Amino acid sequence: QVQLVESGGGLVQAGGSLRLSCADSGRTFSSNAMGWFRQAPGKEREFVADISWSGGNTHYADSVKGRFTVFRDNAKNTLYLQMMSLKPEDTAVYYCAARTVYSGNYYDKSRYSYWGQGTQVTVSS
Repeated sequence: QVQLVESGGGLVQAGGSLRLSCADSGRTFSSNAMGWFRQAPGKEREFVADISWSGGNTHYADSVKGRFTVFRDNAKNTLYLQMMSLKPEDTAVYYCAARTVYSGNYYDKSRYSYWGQGTQVTVSS
């Protein structure tokens, strides 16, 4: 089983940076594609970025392209999201997830079976 715990969220000024981490206490981390999603108050949970099991393939939502970078360190069982040039609209709870279904689209949250509890990111203007 995959157990995920996010960390690294906090309050940051617009234009600043944060790095989120997602630690996997399970033993199958390296075999799963991983994704980051976020959910702002009153909004649906949306796709942010994902990365293949090897780290060789990534995708980003248009809203974060050029600002966010997803990467992973399988030796440490850790997924990261480096966020730069943060904007107030980036404010949300950020969740990491492990993808276990590959018949659908990478941005479809229903394709991810394991989720962390989320970490709050607040960007002030």
